Amino acid sequence: MSEVTPHTQSSCPGLSRASTDFDAGAKNVDGRDKPGHDGAKGRGFRVLSAAALMLILAIVGFVGWVYSLGSLPLDEARQVSTTIVDRNGKLLRAYAMADGRWRLPVETNANVDPTYLKLLFAYEDQRFYKHNGLDPLALGRAAFQLGTRGHIISGGSTISMQLARLMEPRRQRSLYAKLRQMVRAIEIERSLSKEQILDLYLALAPYGGNLEGIRAASIAYLGKEPKRLSLAEAALLVALPQSPETRRLDRYPDAARKARDRVLDRMVEEHQISLDDAQQAKAVPVPKLRKPMPILAPHASDTALSTVRDTPVIKLTLDANLQKMLEPLARDRAIALGPNISVGIIVVDNESGDVLARVGSADYFDERRAGQVDMTRAVRSPGSTLKPFIYGLAFEDGFVHPDSLIDDRPVRFGSYAPENFDMTFQGTVPVKRALQMSLNVPAIVLLDRVGASRLTSRLRQAGGNLVLPKDEAPGLAMGLGGVGVTLQDLAQLYAGFARLGTTKPLREIMTDRDDREPLRLLDQVAAWQVGHVLLGTPPPENAAHNRIAFKTGTSYGYRDAWSMGFDGRMTIGVWVGRPDGAPVPGLIGRVAAAPILFDAFARTGKTLVPLPKPPKGTLVASNAKLPLPLKRFRPVGDLVRTGGEQALHIQFPLNGSRIDVDRSGGEGDAAMPVKVAGGVLPMTVMVNGMALGEIDGRRQRLIDPPGPGFARLTVIDATGAADTVVIRIQ
Repeated sequence: MSEVTPHTQSSCPGLSRASTDFDAGAKNVDGRDKPGHDGAKGRGFRVLSAAALMLILAIVGFVGWVYSLGSLPLDEARQVSTTIVDRNGKLLRAYAMADGRWRLPVETNANVDPTYLKLLFAYEDQRFYKHNGLDPLALGRAAFQLGTRGHIISGGSTISMQLARLMEPRRQRSLYAKLRQMVRAIEIERSLSKEQILDLYLALAPYGGNLEGIRAASIAYLGKEPKRLSLAEAALLVALPQSPETRRLDRYPDAARKARDRVLDRMVEEHQISLDDAQQAKAVPVPKLRKPMPILAPHASDTALSTVRDTPVIKLTLDANLQKMLEPLARDRAIALGPNISVGIIVVDNESGDVLARVGSADYFDERRAGQVDMTRAVRSPGSTLKPFIYGLAFEDGFVHPDSLIDDRPVRFGSYAPENFDMTFQGTVPVKRALQMSLNVPAIVLLDRVGASRLTSRLRQAGGNLVLPKDEAPGLAMGLGGVGVTLQDLAQLYAGFARLGTTKPLREIMTDRDDREPLRLLDQVAAWQVGHVLLGTPPPENAAHNRIAFKTGTSYGYRDAWSMGFDGRMTIGVWVGRPDGAPVPGLIGRVAAAPILFDAFARTGKTLVPLPKPPKGTLVASNAKLPLPLKRFRPVGDLVRTGGEQALHIQFPLNGSRIDVDRSGGEGDAAMPVKVAGGVLPMTVMVNGMALGEIDGRRQRLIDPPGPGFARLTVIDATGAADTVVIRIQ
């Protein structure tokens, strides 16, 4: 057996190779030894590895490219024109951006018509609220339309992609630019809400020239805010941004009309509007001229712009509708009064102290009338408009009553001898008539008694900044206009009458916090008495009586004509004159300013509100029923005394003293003594302008003290002499 086996193998060499090959093949089938398959697997692995590496490198490169784009330029995109709006959000004035562009801020829910939004979404981005920046369906539809029709029917860009293009404008159109827009659109969607995206897009959309955003375009082309648009207007505003420069209404109105009509046709195809509505909209002509931006309340706007910094929207207390009514009134009356004459008007809400309207000049752009000078803030001579405050202090001090008699006759104070406007004298007249007729002599006589320094101090305390000539002390001449004051300060002071003795600092720029405190002008009774007297002032020709409490004034040399008036709701001040201070012969407050005042009240469109009722304790009586000392006012120099008579003097309480009142036993047990020396009986005791009775023969009296706080106690004797102390009850 040992010899046969090797012989058999050697005699069949071919068979041996075949068997070997067969064995090798069998091994391949078994998978125990597969050298050919391992080579193919290695090559496939290398290909996959290379592909994976390339993909990783591409992803890394893409991420790096996205990172290299930097953050979204949101701060720059949010820059808008500064806009001034009224108390209700209506646009008063807008200021162009530094580069001359008009870009107004947009709040879609408040500023934009729903019809426009419906067309915009249907035309530009039907799934705006559903996608995350990219709309594959829109992209596919645009590609299909381009392939089947040979030209672009609808774009595939979403509003977010268009916003990205507006934020980073590029002239060339390329795959790179489109890819960049897609990336930015996704970033925008992640950074902003849908409402914020829409607001920003509607503020940046181009409309030709220096107009950006729907508000700027609607105001410039249609002359109105885009809150209420017709179908034709809405379609026009949708069409213009597609090619803003070639569709500018002021240059290419026909191209704009054709673009509008294409939008309407598309909306019919999309079943957004009916064919009849589209035909009617197509029949509407497109505007061909650009309108100027609104400039209401330019002086107030300029002041607000210089006061408030880095705020895109500044809200004022003004009422745009009222402002719109009063500006033409000032312009028309100034033209009627003569060349170079201007008019200033201010309207103040009595309760809040808010400025509701401010007309700084007759025409902001009229250089001959110095239109850009705000005459409501200019310091001018007030003429007789300070007289009511003189009477108010006299009423407060208690030595005169509206129905007291006072002499209007020649009088001299040193070298100063006041005269009436008409150079005549009325003799003895009631105090209220002296104020209503604006008689000069009674006012100066009362001012002499009140004190010019005290009048100045009280008005400044109430917010009226009186400007005296340099190095000059307050004097009697200030009662007739020998001092400077602004129209707005006078309006604040006159509102104090309607507020029964307190003023509220004026406010024109609305802020979140209002910490203004009332300022004291007069006692309630005195303020009411002045208002009641002024209500009876004879009105201008053809005006209703007893409707508006008002006072006129004319400065020396016919340089300024004034009229200040108020009802229970608002105070209006009117100034007429030349801004350069030149005299205007015949310029009188009653003739030039008062008719404007009454017309201004009429143009407010509001029913006049009655003045407040008299406060508790107000002495309302005819002259015959007044206490003897109040029946007639006599100047200090005219008091007649018997020989050796002492001057009236309050001995108790002392001026400036504090009086502790124990009210534990009731009001009647808290009596306070008043003691006087000198004077002529009978004498009357008055507290805060209210008579409490007469001093007895021992020159004393017990009175019920007023409530806690400051009180003014006055004693008047039979000759009209008086002494006053101010005490504090606690």
